[in-house]
Amino acid sequence: MSATGITQPAQTAAAPATGTLRTPTAPFAPSRAARELGLKRSEFDLAVHLGCVRTVPDEGGGGRRVGRDEIERLRHDRRFPETLRERVRVVGTADGAKLLDVAPTRFTRLARLGLVTPVNFYLNRYRAVVWLYLADELRRFAAGRETAPLLSGRTPQRLRDQLETGLDLRPRNWRARQLGFLLRPAADPWTRAAVVASFLDPAQVAEIVNDPYERAYLNRFRPDQPVHGVPGSPAALLAERITTADDPDEIAWLRADLTATLAEARDHRPAPRPRLEQAPPPYEELKEKVAQSVPPQQDSRPRPRTSGQPDRSEAPERTRGLLSRLRGRNPRPARDRRRAARV
Repeated sequence: MSATGITQPAQTAAAPATGTLRTPTAPFAPSRAARELGLKRSEFDLAVHLGCVRTVPDEGGGGRRVGRDEIERLRHDRRFPETLRERVRVVGTADGAKLLDVAPTRFTRLARLGLVTPVNFYLNRYRAVVWLYLADELRRFAAGRETAPLLSGRTPQRLRDQLETGLDLRPRNWRARQLGFLLRPAADPWTRAAVVASFLDPAQVAEIVNDPYERAYLNRFRPDQPVHGVPGSPAALLAERITTADDPDEIAWLRADLTATLAEARDHRPAPRPRLEQAPPPYEELKEKVAQSVPPQQDSRPRPRTSGQPDRSEAPERTRGLLSRLRGRNPRPARDRRRAARV
């Protein structure tokens, strides 16, 4: 057979794998959207919180996603991705002081007074809190006319008095900012109530939401707070103190907000509860049903003898084998007696 007579089989396209296939217009998951935009995951989350990247709810209930049209809108910028990265760029105290052209100690005082608000924080290896600030906001702060006197010269006396009392508004300002970030995409009243409750101590929440089913329902919508270290470790406890309101006026404001939001959530949709079981029947009725379901048994108690019945105790006892012999109830057989007489 010649080689020209051999025909090669035609190459066919591989069949698509079975399973769920996403259409070309399906939105991106957050991790995929971050790669498409050239951002780190932390930068992408901050961009979503700041409103730089618009998200849409997932139809399958798996969180929020980013539409492909939104990705294309951001990528059509002439300075992409530098423009987006610059909007989410964060700096620490040292770099923030350079942007304001002040000493790091003055920058720390400005932050403690609440004049500049942190956008994030982390704990270093010494378990010290490192606050992060938006570089874009610091540049606008330095360019403002009203803030110019705070960047040079002597700090006003009233501000110095507040600093001497130990005032530090950085944790509270971060909580207020984080609360706004989490409330912005929350459309469901129960989700908004869970966001507010996440910044209160559990004891405070239990006083307001005294129904255990409602508290369990709130926990389903509770947002994830920043996790630092193993739960129960010193780092985790420090992070928990930062994320939990501690000022009396802040606690009072959050409690009032939670009460109002919870009332709205109850009107919108009650918390799910287990189905009420049918009440058990009364004891007498239950006893009668049990007696009817059990088959009748013969009474083992001795009955009184009547005149026409023979006494069963006088009937000869039936042989029951070796056990009866050992008990002495069965007389010895005749052959045993003859054998004993011979001896």
